[in-house]
Amino acid sequence: MKKVISILCLMLFVFVNAKSNEYVHQIFVLNEGYFDYSTNQIVEPVTIGVYTPSDDSYSVVDTIENARFASDLVVHEEFFYVAADNKLLKYDINNYNLVASQNIDGIRNIKIHNEKVFVSRGDYDNTTFMPIKFASYLQVYSLSDLSFSFEFDTVTGPKWSTQNMIVNEDKLYVAINNAYEWGNEKGIIGVVDLSTNSYETEIDLGPDGKNPDNLMKFGSNLYTVNNKNWSGSSISKVNFNSYYSTTTNLAAAPTGCGTSVIRDAKINYQISGDTVLYEWDIFTLSNSGNSLPLNNNFYELAYDHVNDWLYTTSTDYFSYGIVEVYDNNNNIVNSFNCGISPGTITIDFRVITDLFEVHNEKSNINNIYDLSGKVVDLENLKSGVFIKNNKATFIVK
Repeated sequence: MKKVISILCLMLFVFVNAKSNEYVHQIFVLNEGYFDYSTNQIVEPVTIGVYTPSDDSYSVVDTIENARFASDLVVHEEFFYVAADNKLLKYDINNYNLVASQNIDGIRNIKIHNEKVFVSRGDYDNTTFMPIKFASYLQVYSLSDLSFSFEFDTVTGPKWSTQNMIVNEDKLYVAINNAYEWGNEKGIIGVVDLSTNSYETEIDLGPDGKNPDNLMKFGSNLYTVNNKNWSGSSISKVNFNSYYSTTTNLAAAPTGCGTSVIRDAKINYQISGDTVLYEWDIFTLSNSGNSLPLNNNFYELAYDHVNDWLYTTSTDYFSYGIVEVYDNNNNIVNSFNCGISPGTITIDFRVITDLFEVHNEKSNINNIYDLSGKVVDLENLKSGVFIKNNKATFIVK
């Protein structure tokens, strides 16, 4: 590959994975806001923020009114989808306009597959803090207009509140935790056959695998981070083929909500209220993790596989929110302020379709070569991406 020179007056700096031609276009931050449960009032509303790495900018693109909190944001092709309290929302990914909405009581997480939006559900009464019982804890909506398609009732589907979901091949795996009924938490993974839309079976994680919150996959295994009965934490490993599960206890305290992610074949997690981040080796299944030099009380973790960066959030849940970014050596590389309680970070990965190289000849820097080897004059160069050392990329402004 020919060397690349930077034409600084024309270009912005981003990163790209040369093997997959991926780059990070933007990062969505779903800020849960601040709902005062003592007064039943929304003090700070839910907001959707966007951070753009190319110009290091952050801005709020929408405020979701009348939502006590928000719980999920998923990017899919030209749109992104948000779960906010009792709403499912669909936005254009480029101009951030709202294009469709659906009221769904108790909506928690979203998973998209084959033109369908799967929705997990669970809720409690604000005044009594008792669980609200639903006739269905797993519903399915149309991807195009968010209209209702079908649901799994408590006879043919999950019998208790559900949380995170993950897809592997033609199966949907659903975390069933019943976490809104204190003292009666469940540790079950429901399995949906996506080829027939039938509820196939359930996997019992055992007494130490109760209250699964986060689901992740690596290789041929599913991993769950469990909050047990809110007085302990564990990680369960489930084989996708045999459904055999093993559970390893971590600590005599929960891990909180969302504070775990797979990063470099290790699960990064944090114990609730702690200021140390740990990494748990998925191959050794050790009883505890090794501490990392990231000392903060985090709320959300997200992994950028293109740059090998870790995005983290921290907040006091009522007055501020901060995103910090760490490289693969756990050195902080960036930070920015965002909204209150940033509980979800979703990275918008894009695939580059138009690549150019700049020939390194000082005497003729106007020669641009496309992938076919054709010379393109600099003055007529259209927007595209330049590659350097298989890593750094420049986008023509």
